[in-house]
Amino acid sequence: MPLQRKVFPDIESLGQGFADFAATALKNTLSRKPQATLVVPGGSTPCHYLPALAKCKLPWDRITVTLSDERWVDVNDDQSNEKLIKQHLLSHLPANTPFIGLKTAHDNPFDAIETLHQRLDSLPLPVGLTVLGLGEDGHIASLFPGMNPDVLSTHHCIAVAPPIAPSLRMSLSLEMLASSEQIALVVTGEKKRRLLDRISEKPDVELPIVWLMQHTRLQVAVFETDRD
Repeated sequence: MPLQRKVFPDIESLGQGFADFAATALKNTLSRKPQATLVVPGGSTPCHYLPALAKCKLPWDRITVTLSDERWVDVNDDQSNEKLIKQHLLSHLPANTPFIGLKTAHDNPFDAIETLHQRLDSLPLPVGLTVLGLGEDGHIASLFPGMNPDVLSTHHCIAVAPPIAPSLRMSLSLEMLASSEQIALVVTGEKKRRLLDRISEKPDVELPIVWLMQHTRLQVAVFETDRD
């Protein structure tokens, strides 16, 4: 499935372009359904574009926000995606905006899969809009090269021990991501842009971003800057 790449001169204009796209996608879902789900990623880049989305006039009480993945750390830890999303998105939204986190009190994510599957199953599904980042190795959410996409999960989520990372993680499953009504990929940095160039010309079936392209029927909307 091809990527629909939208290139912006700087992160500010990317943020506004993304916010306009996301608001339209969510409004489209809400025109057909009483509730919608928005999946957002962690990392440093969302700090630049999520505040623009928060300024959009949407019925946020009808939009449940959740995460694409989470590090298995306390939700107040600086490495927590939940902490980042609360700071850069939820703190700017009405207090009654629903939020579903991916962290439980379990010692590790492997023991939490059933609990989180049930939590995610309560969401308005399929997801209205999934927003993802992209790693330089081609990973999305916490789905990494080397994993087997054909046996990833029978649940909405999957516990992951990343090949190179200090903490265990919980990730939405490939199936849940791919079944979204709209998917947006936000990319910054020359290495990631070159990676997109390569997979647009010749998809590498070892890369999770390619798995997503192969499993969804959608064009994946890519928002990228033309410089670092």
